[in-house]
Amino acid sequence: MTNPADPNVAVMPDSGSPAGKALPPRLQRAMSRVTEIGSLPEITTKIVAVVENPRSTAADMHDIVKNDPALATKILKVVNSAFYGLPSQVASLDRAIIMLGLSAVKNIALAASLARFFKGDWGSEYFVPSDLWRHCIAVGVCARGLAQASRQPQPDEYFVAGLVHDMGLLVEAQLFPDDFRTLIDSCAATKQDFCQAERELLGADHQAFGLALATKWRFPPVLRYGAGYHHDPRPLQPEFHRVVTLICLADTICCQLQHGFYLTAHTQSVTPEMLTLVGIDAESMAQVQAALPERVAEAEQILNTQ
Repeated sequence: MTNPADPNVAVMPDSGSPAGKALPPRLQRAMSRVTEIGSLPEITTKIVAVVENPRSTAADMHDIVKNDPALATKILKVVNSAFYGLPSQVASLDRAIIMLGLSAVKNIALAASLARFFKGDWGSEYFVPSDLWRHCIAVGVCARGLAQASRQPQPDEYFVAGLVHDMGLLVEAQLFPDDFRTLIDSCAATKQDFCQAERELLGADHQAFGLALATKWRFPPVLRYGAGYHHDPRPLQPEFHRVVTLICLADTICCQLQHGFYLTAHTQSVTPEMLTLVGIDAESMAQVQAALPERVAEAEQILNTQ
């Protein structure tokens, strides 16, 4: 079996993915350069490790977070925001961690860490990193809303899966800047299928690059597969198929509504099969859509301030 950490493989096999598929030499070289994209802050890596350890406690999390005043402030801001809607204000970090839970703290740390990658000017009038970040926030908010409406456990996990789903675009923009600008400009002008255009121009699409980066950063399976299969979850095993289909649905909705950068799924449509698999009806989906502008604004206010 191919080593899941091998950067020369586009689809890294583990418990939920299909067999790995070797890439052509040009893309093997590109995947080996995924390490150039940057790393998550050490504290975020430690927090993810704490959450993955079943023996970890709130005290373990507090011992890590207390050493990062900016993150501690962010956690307090999130727990007291309308996003969570708690009945009373939470003033202490240890109580905030208990109220939120370890997974939610991990999600806040990941979200805060990701924001710094969506900055700069990448040379196309049709692509601004901040627009991609806005789209990712919108997909995260939409996914959380859909998860709540369909009574999925741990809806906050869907929020973070939405945040990271398009991270492969960051890889493409940095590894193939000229080709990436050509790709964006061409898709904006012709309205062609984005993933197909990526494969024709780059040899792989942003899902493959996103999966490679998520694997490099040791993300949990749901986040890896959300980044790697959000346009076509069908190859995934059942335990992940439904989850990633929900991310696909959220992405499609947000692209149709043009929340931020929308070219990646602007040719996709919501299908009855998607709704059935996710376990949500059209009326409930419409309610999630109607609430999006307000919920996205709340999330942006939290994530875009220091």
